[in-house]
This record gives sequence, C-alpha cells and structure tokens, in this order.
Amino acid sequence: MSLHLERIAWMPSPPLAPDDGPIDIDHLHRMTLGDASLEREVLAMFSAQAASLVAALAALPADAGALAHTLKGSARAIGAFGVADAAGGLETLIQRGGDPAPALAELGDAVAAARLAIDAMLRRS
Repeated sequence: MSLHLERIAWMPSPPLAPDDGPIDIDHLHRMTLGDASLEREVLAMFSAQAASLVAALAALPADAGALAHTLKGSARAIGAFGVADAAGGLETLIQRGGDPAPALAELGDAVAAARLAIDAMLRRS
C-alpha cells in the first residue's frame, strides 16, 4: 500500500480572537436567531438607549453605577463587547470611588464607535 501525499497551498489562519469591529455580528445573529428584522430593531433600540445612558452618566447621578450596569448588559446582548467592557470598567470605578472621568471618556468613545457601526448596518438593510 503506497502513501499518497500531496502539497497543500498555504492559507492564512483566522485570528484567534475575531475582530468584527464594534459589533460582533455572529453574536448578534445568534441572539436574534438570524431574524434580520429583530436585529434591526434591537440595534436601533440599543443605539438610542446607549446615547441616552451616556448623556445621563456624564452628570454622574447617584445611580450612575446602576446605569453603567444596565448599559453593560445591553451591550453584551447585542455583541457590543467594547461598550460592555467600558461600561463595566466605569461601574467598577464608581463602586470603588475612583475618578470616573477617564472611564467616562472611554465609554463615550466606545458608544460612538458602536453607534457609527450600527448606523452603517441599518443603512445597508
């Protein structure tokens, strides 16, 4: 019995941690069961909610930790993991009594990037 070997052309490996940008599209598809209409609806709702919560957090109300926690959960649900991480960082900082200014700026940037991506996705659909 002879062994048949053939050369296979090199092909790049996918990244270990995929970077889909501000929104993890695969996660969003899983969470909405692939329903495009539902995806558009939750993206639009998240975009509006995120903008509202970031504006409210800028004033550092007494319930800022709870607002950051809400945003963290909403972001995770749609695959906006950069927003979730930034909101979680702010939540932790608030709980520990640290200076929230840098974390608020990071959260604002993450939300802005996510909203730009969402706007582009909604225009394509």
